[in-house]
Amino acid sequence: MSTFILRIIIFALLFSPSTAFAELNFGGDASVRLQEWITGIESKDAVDWQYRLNLRASADLGDGYFFKTLLTNLSTLNAGWQTVGNGKSETYNLQFAQCYFGRNISSGHYSIGLLPTTSPNNPIGDLTLFPTQPLNAPLALTNALFGAHYDHTLGNGHLGVSFIVLDDNSAGNTGASGDGLWNDGYAISLSYKFNIGSVTFDPQFLTALTKADVFSGTQAAAGNTGTIIHYGFRPISYGTNIALPPAVGIRFSTSAFFTRGTGTTPEGAPTTILLNGKLINLSAMYGGNVDYFGNLFRIKAESGPFMVWYDHNSTTDNSTGTRYLYTNNFVFAQYKINLYQSAKGSFTLQPTLRYLSSKESIAGASQGDNTLLLPELWATMTF
Repeated sequence: MSTFILRIIIFALLFSPSTAFAELNFGGDASVRLQEWITGIESKDAVDWQYRLNLRASADLGDGYFFKTLLTNLSTLNAGWQTVGNGKSETYNLQFAQCYFGRNISSGHYSIGLLPTTSPNNPIGDLTLFPTQPLNAPLALTNALFGAHYDHTLGNGHLGVSFIVLDDNSAGNTGASGDGLWNDGYAISLSYKFNIGSVTFDPQFLTALTKADVFSGTQAAAGNTGTIIHYGFRPISYGTNIALPPAVGIRFSTSAFFTRGTGTTPEGAPTTILLNGKLINLSAMYGGNVDYFGNLFRIKAESGPFMVWYDHNSTTDNSTGTRYLYTNNFVFAQYKINLYQSAKGSFTLQPTLRYLSSKESIAGASQGDNTLLLPELWATMTF
């Protein structure tokens, strides 16, 4: 029996209605899309056919206790999308993208498990983990992290505190040093969401508590890849989201976040990585030091079925003593055409455009401008 069928059976058995559950809800969406991939990286112009299935389930146990999960394909690092391969050679593996439980209480709520991070609206996690290229990631990068979250009503706002498990062995331990509890990568995130008049502010702070790793942002149609570029230090990120009241039927929001990385690569960390097909000596490239500063600015507009946002990122890495400057710009635009709507679901078409420009300069010398243009047409049925 295939693992896909087995997961479906387990999913159905776990959540089939019975007297053991007070209330169960099921839903999800199925999508197909046509994607034109036009990139200056490899001078490639190709068409991809892709499909995606998201299965959601939630349980209300009474007295505020709840459970929620999302199953989709995580094997492609592409927000569940799978590209049709040669001779239908691809496989679609349903995996837990989110899986958590908790309780709603009068003053807020708490939850624990594989928690959603809502990164399309909150890019602090993307900037922290992918400091040199956090863009081209609406739904594709840090849309879930393992940890615990507590939200509490405080004054005229909501205080949020999250404890996050980033990785299993961030310090690059050798076999002799062991994988002790505090050698793993842990972080804490703080936020306080409040209103001043009709303007909503959401300042946030995120820092690693123990030594953590950050990753490269290699440009790709699917989003970013996960090659570690700095090992075993404590990055800090901070900033805010701001939502403005609607003006002439348009809702505007903006974000400004900053990240800082300093420290020394620990003994026992890997000394080489394979990046863009090239073997790079980390000791020579970074000299054992970590020293970078980056930012991410976003402006987003929504009006009825139309949504567009623009991102800008600039990160300077002085870890080697030589100035590496990474500059990225990203545009995402989507128009939703509602073909059918009922109490049981909907059917929509979504013309979409993504554009990414990535530049790198070393000691002031430009290394060229890599561009990625993705015109897409989505068809989605929710149920």
